[in-house]
Amino acid sequence: MIIILFFVAHWYLSLFVQTFYLHRYAAHKMFTMNAFWEKFFFLFTYVSQGSSFLSPRAYAILHRMHHAFSDTPRDPHSPHFSSNAFTMMWKTKNIYNDVLKNRVEPEMRFEGNYPVWRLVESIGDHWVSRLVWGTFYVVFYINFATHWWMYLLLPLHFLMGPLHGAIVNWSGHKYGYQNFDNHDKSRNSLFFDFLTGGELFQNNHHKLPNRVNFGVKWWEVDPTYPVIWTLDKIGIIKLKKARA
Repeated sequence: MIIILFFVAHWYLSLFVQTFYLHRYAAHKMFTMNAFWEKFFFLFTYVSQGSSFLSPRAYAILHRMHHAFSDTPRDPHSPHFSSNAFTMMWKTKNIYNDVLKNRVEPEMRFEGNYPVWRLVESIGDHWVSRLVWGTFYVVFYINFATHWWMYLLLPLHFLMGPLHGAIVNWSGHKYGYQNFDNHDKSRNSLFFDFLTGGELFQNNHHKLPNRVNFGVKWWEVDPTYPVIWTLDKIGIIKLKKARA
C-alpha cells in the first residue's frame, strides 16, 4: 500500500507542477505571482519532479514553439512526424537539451518572461542530482515494496516529467474529438481528465491558449482549474481576469 500511495503522490505532484507552473505559468503567463511564490513553486517543481526535473525556461520555449508550429515539421513534439511516442520524445529531448545548453538560439518571440532560478536549474539538470533522486526511489522501494511487480513502477519514477509530456503530446494530437478547427491535429482525448490534470483537452487549449480552464463544454472537467481558482482567491496568485 505504501508503494502505491508513493507512486500516486509522485504522479500527481509531478503532474501538478507541470501543468500549473511549467505550462500555465512559465509558458503562457495565465496568472502572476510575487517573487517569493515564484521561487517557492520553482523549488517545488524540482522536488516534485525529482530525477525528471524540467527547466521552466526550456519548457516554456519548447511549448511556445509547439503552439507556433503545431503539427508541422518544426513542432518539437508532434506525433505525426515520429514513428512512435519514444522517438517523438527523444526528438523533444534533443531540442530541449540544445535550448537548455544554449547550443541553439530560439527566435526572439519565444524568449523571455519566464521564471529563471539558475541555481536550482543547474542542480536539477545535473546528472548527479538525477542519480541521487533515482537512488532515493530505489532505496524507498527496497524498504517498502512487498511484491516483485512493484519494482516495475521504478522506471516511471525516473522519467515522470517526460512521461507526462509523452502521454499528452501523443494522445492529445492523435486520439479523441475536436470542438474547434484549429488547422492542426489537436484532439480532446478525455471528457474527465483526471489522469493528466486537464492537459488532454489539447484541442480546446490550442484554440484558446490563454484560457485558464482547459475545459470548454460543461461536461469537460479540468481538475487543475479549481486549484488555480482557489490559489487566486487566497492571494497566492493573481489571475489575469481578461483571460480567465
